[in-house]
Amino acid sequence: MPRGGGYSTKSRAMERLQRSITLFQGKLKVHPATPSFCSEAVYLVFLKTLLLLEERGELSLDEATQAALLPRCQPYKKGVCQPDGTGIWGRWNANGPGVAALFYETGIGKNFTSLGAAQPGDFLKIFWSSSVGATEHGHLVIYLGHDKRNGMETIRFWSSNQKIGYSTKSVPLCTIKHLLFSRLTDPSRLASISPHSDLYLASLLKRTTSWREVKRRSGVID
Repeated sequence: MPRGGGYSTKSRAMERLQRSITLFQGKLKVHPATPSFCSEAVYLVFLKTLLLLEERGELSLDEATQAALLPRCQPYKKGVCQPDGTGIWGRWNANGPGVAALFYETGIGKNFTSLGAAQPGDFLKIFWSSSVGATEHGHLVIYLGHDKRNGMETIRFWSSNQKIGYSTKSVPLCTIKHLLFSRLTDPSRLASISPHSDLYLASLLKRTTSWREVKRRSGVID
């Protein structure tokens, strides 16, 4: 992935995202888009991981499944892509436990909240406040590590970060309210994703939810 490129959540970023992921002659092609935003940046790494596994002969996704991975924008509505909870991208990009709910529903991975169990490369949804859903403040990242700086515990991650774009960043652990990790374990089960919309994720555009419900929807067992 490149460095920088700027950060944006406006319609232009959505349009560039759609153009950055294409299906040509039955093969998925992924090119990083700029400017970028956090869920898009981490999604591109997720897709690149699938392509790498295919190159190694460890994964085989049919064309229908690859097509389902494409973010689809509505015709004649620039920058408007799949609603939250609809399709793979719509689940991934949703408020709350979007990625975790996708992993749990399809069985492609496992979700957990323990920092002690985390490994570099895990997907991570950071919640900066206790509010989850319509009024949440969150960040979707790839976890890189946990260490101490000047006596303060920090979390290091990669994502598209505000003002910079693609970059690594460290933040004090005390500034984070909740951590929700997702680890990819069986990507072949992507083919089993249901075509229906996830009404719970869709509802989080307009309402909030509890942390207890987040863990239940993600299959997290304390």
